[in-house]
Amino acid sequence: MSRVPGWLGRLGANLTEMGERLDERRAEVEKEHAESEPADASAAAVDPAPVRRPAPPAGPRPDPAQAVPWGVRVAAEAGWRLLVLAGTVWVLMRVISAVQLVVFAFVIALLVTALLQPTVARLMRHGVPRGPATALTAILGFVVIGLMGWFVTWQVMENIDTLSTQIQNGIDDLRNWLLKSPFHVTDKQINQIAKNLREAIGANTDQITSAGLEGVQVVVEALTGILLVFFSTLFLLYDGVRIWQWFLKLVPSAARPGVAGAGPRAWRTLTAYVRGTVLVALIDAVFIGIGIYFLDVPMAVPLAVFIFLFSFIPLVGAVASGALAVIVALVTQGVFTAVMTLAVVLAVQQIEGHVLQPFILGRAVRVHPLAVVLTVAAGGMVAGIGGAVVAVPLVAVTNTVVGYLRQYAQEQQVGAEERVQEPGSGPPATTEAAPTAHVPAPTADEPA
Repeated sequence: MSRVPGWLGRLGANLTEMGERLDERRAEVEKEHAESEPADASAAAVDPAPVRRPAPPAGPRPDPAQAVPWGVRVAAEAGWRLLVLAGTVWVLMRVISAVQLVVFAFVIALLVTALLQPTVARLMRHGVPRGPATALTAILGFVVIGLMGWFVTWQVMENIDTLSTQIQNGIDDLRNWLLKSPFHVTDKQINQIAKNLREAIGANTDQITSAGLEGVQVVVEALTGILLVFFSTLFLLYDGVRIWQWFLKLVPSAARPGVAGAGPRAWRTLTAYVRGTVLVALIDAVFIGIGIYFLDVPMAVPLAVFIFLFSFIPLVGAVASGALAVIVALVTQGVFTAVMTLAVVLAVQQIEGHVLQPFILGRAVRVHPLAVVLTVAAGGMVAGIGGAVVAVPLVAVTNTVVGYLRQYAQEQQVGAEERVQEPGSGPPATTEAAPTAHVPAPTADEPA
């Protein structure tokens, strides 16, 4: 028991001595490191070596929206807005297709109103009250349109027998020409083609009958549409300004001044388009009709009326009506008369496209030919012939409205900047009164 404290004392002395040696060694290492540090720094400046640093500690993850590239975010923002817009247009087209007859009748009434409004204004300037002037103009306009339709039908019925005989003779002449032509067509082949045509007609008798039954429904819808056009035209001619003022009340107050300014400009564009189209179509019909009359083409006057009506479909209507005149000339008068008819049609249409339309329609309703072709095709696919007729004026009016609204927005922005930069004007007010719509007074070119 007496040796334990001595052992513990020796152990403590050894541990103390060992600690002193460790301190001395640590001091020597630190001294050597301090002496070698400038040399290492100069060597690192000459030949730097990569230093492996420890990775920073993991922090909170970033927002996922910030991790998506900026271009992808812009595309996504534009994409969902385009989807909403496409859905809205789809729903609108479904609604329009459900009431297609009403919409088409109202658009036709707008076109007829744009054509007849100057007559109403002229009668009112001569002292005729608005009501009698409207009724007289509308009745006279629809009577003229009805007389044109009756005249075409009468001419076709009067000349149908002669035309059938001439067509049969033309088919016989074509058959004889094929037999004598270098194409080596035999009589047996021609008879086989005729037999196939008769069998095709016989096999589709049910479809032809159903088409005839559907024709009755088409006639009923046409009569309904004519009545809608007539009454819509009456009300637009008589009460157009109040209808426009009522429509402006449905527009939000912030956008009302711009819409109120775009409306009269759109109406002037539509009026210029309708007047110019009627005048150009009349010139086409007169000159082509005179040409085919002197070429002894049967039913020259009904063909001229068809050319007048088809001219309301830009580009496509002129081609279709001209092709109809050439076909009638070919099967009734022969190849030479058909070639001469084609020359007359092309000459008149070239004069129309390069001289009449730029001079008569002017820049107010100028639409690029590619836009015209695409618009007519889309209108025909959506609503048939009626859609092809109203497509181009709709695009012309839309072009005018969009251009005016863009200019109006720029003017408003410039005016706001000038008011802010005026010295002594003070800070802008925090609240402003809603602007009131200015409705211009009706003119001779606007519905009244």
